[in-house]
Amino acid sequence: MLEYDVIVIGGGIAGVSAGAQLAADAKVAILEMESQPGYHATGRSAAYFAPAYGNATVRNLTAASEGFYREPPPGFTDVPLLRPRPALFIGREDQRAGLESMRADNRSLDVVDGDALRRLVPVLKENEVRVGLLDSGGGDLDVSAILQGFLQLFRARGGRMLTGHGVGALAYGHGAWRVEAGDSSLTAPVVVNAAGAWADRLAVLAGLQPLGLTPMRRTAFLVDAPDGIDIADWPLVIDADEQFYFKPDAGRILVSPADETPSEPCDAQAEELDIAIAVDRLMRVADIDVRHIRHRWAGLRTFAPDRTFIVGFDPRADGFFWLAGQGGYGVQTAPGIAQLAAHLLTRRALPPDFSAIGTSVTAVLPDRLLHGVPSL
Repeated sequence: MLEYDVIVIGGGIAGVSAGAQLAADAKVAILEMESQPGYHATGRSAAYFAPAYGNATVRNLTAASEGFYREPPPGFTDVPLLRPRPALFIGREDQRAGLESMRADNRSLDVVDGDALRRLVPVLKENEVRVGLLDSGGGDLDVSAILQGFLQLFRARGGRMLTGHGVGALAYGHGAWRVEAGDSSLTAPVVVNAAGAWADRLAVLAGLQPLGLTPMRRTAFLVDAPDGIDIADWPLVIDADEQFYFKPDAGRILVSPADETPSEPCDAQAEELDIAIAVDRLMRVADIDVRHIRHRWAGLRTFAPDRTFIVGFDPRADGFFWLAGQGGYGVQTAPGIAQLAAHLLTRRALPPDFSAIGTSVTAVLPDRLLHGVPSL
């Protein structure tokens, strides 16, 4: 029997970043069912830091994470984690009101129209794209470097990563959780549910009613850039109603229909219909002739019913801690959520740079989702 203070179930960015923080004060193991960490949602992220994305709680935790990404702690990485790239929200004339409402909620966005739109992205069609909002605070995230940095920190602090360890049984007794995973038996007084799309299933395994998390498939693919056009400095371009987005990616253009198709937890795959929809929407607003799909993939983004993170102890079961429902914001908020999780788990004071996220505690606790939800 392997004994720990905390067992984190899930080796994506949420579990690994939280594990790295917890390992400073506790003996921690991370269990990952796949052969490598970050295989599912983390490894299929669009890899963009979007300060204006999500509700107020999401934006708060994104803002709390920005300093970490712009100036990582010494020794965390030897490459930049965040490279500046603005985001441009575009709209037709009939979408103008929606963009005005977006700006009213976030005054950091700048109005862009007319020739200024075409200077940013020359291929935008003038008769289709009439107005835009520019968010200058965004950028491309190096997801691999971020994940590896947290893994390195976790291991340096004595944490143990066990891959190929899917959880088969989970039971509480005598003040501790016993976890059967792979060929190992582990025990700890605290279990952290960072299982992503499988988080509700893990709760059921622990004897709890699920919280209503919904995994949603998001599709992406790469196409060639237009001949003779330098796309390196294009912004991320997002439709005002989030019906599609595209951005430069290693010399090609990453495109997504911004789909949110409910799915069972699985190894998600891109579907031809979603790709066709995205190509149609892209070519409607931009002079980009899509002839070949160079690479395609899909991932599952898992949302709580109110589309806000779930972070905190479940009052129905001793020592069962939720770290789930990151939706499409898991990578960009990972430093902030990891600090918040460590604060809630250990009562460790939040570092000064993260103190503002204390205002998000009530908004992320699982208690808000438990009205009328009994234990099994």
